Amino acid sequence: MASADGADSTLASKSVFLTGFPGFLGSELVARLLERYADDVTIRCLVQPKYRALAEERAVELEGGTPERIELHEGDITESDLGLGAAYDDLADDAVEVYHLAAVYDLGVAREVGMAVNVEGTKNVLDFAESCPDLERFQYVSTCYVSGRHDGVFTHEDLDVGQEFNNYYEETKFLAEVEVQRRMDAGLPATIYRPAITVGDSRTGQTQKYDGPYYILRLLDSLPANLGVVPAFGNPRDYEVNVVPRNFVVDAIDRLSGLDASEGEVYQLCDPNPPTVAGMLRTFEDATGEEIRSVGLPRASADLLRRSLDGVPGLADLLGVEPEVLRYFVHPTSYTSQNAIRDLRGTGVGCPAFESYADALVDFYRAHPEISPEAMV
Repeated sequence: MASADGADSTLASKSVFLTGFPGFLGSELVARLLERYADDVTIRCLVQPKYRALAEERAVELEGGTPERIELHEGDITESDLGLGAAYDDLADDAVEVYHLAAVYDLGVAREVGMAVNVEGTKNVLDFAESCPDLERFQYVSTCYVSGRHDGVFTHEDLDVGQEFNNYYEETKFLAEVEVQRRMDAGLPATIYRPAITVGDSRTGQTQKYDGPYYILRLLDSLPANLGVVPAFGNPRDYEVNVVPRNFVVDAIDRLSGLDASEGEVYQLCDPNPPTVAGMLRTFEDATGEEIRSVGLPRASADLLRRSLDGVPGLADLLGVEPEVLRYFVHPTSYTSQNAIRDLRGTGVGCPAFESYADALVDFYRAHPEISPEAMV
């Protein structure tokens, strides 16, 4: 394996630098970069030491044997030099693209952690990108939920609309994107991708963590048999749950990042026709073969239940529900993706309907109970 730590590593004429490996999206994106770039282009992945062994396994899988093009460089985005020390300048010298995916994808993240990883970490990776003399593009993965609780439609042209935030995850991802857009305005060649709630692969259901709509399945599992009762706040037909499968997100980033015309764009990688809460429950009912009875509760009771789950020790774990996820079943924001649809036209890449792949998500979930909702931090 080409090693970050070995002096015998041979520099290629070009390289791509990526954070977020061996994470959920990063692993699959590296596979696409290996296909897109010529064999003499090295894909250099910044990896936290605690994930080194997993990263080595993924690299072997991706290259089908001893990796020759994937280099693993131990480091930490929260450090000003990314934890690279003397290797920092050498790695910047021939990098033509920087993909920044590393973040804390955790709705319950503490603000201190979110600020260190999502905000300061992004600034540090931006500094690295700006130090690359041959940089062609900085590719940044944000989230649709920089919108916070914006009441209405949030487009790719929106960012600061005076929104309030559901949690520190949203707030810190917003602050990170503010910094990316500030650098873009100052001349940094960059593209921003905002995925909606990302779930497993639409073909296989494969995922690395169970969060978002998976909490419906976890709640059903925590209840006695034939007691499929799920709370529904307000009118469940009024609220959308915008989910997208991993393969769509990776396909879209892969296609869009290779376009000259995508420089300077912000793409919202969302479902243009998302299910409502009521529609999602009906779809899961069909996919699980279980009757799901929704219990109507006032909209305000969502916050009351969230506080109860937070305040009663062990209750959230017993029910298998992350308290913060309840907010996304009364989310007042809708998302548009016109420029993504435009620039993906003719490529065969598009977001499939949730109903078309819910069976795959449920099948994988049932076959892999060992997977947890914990984020890689």
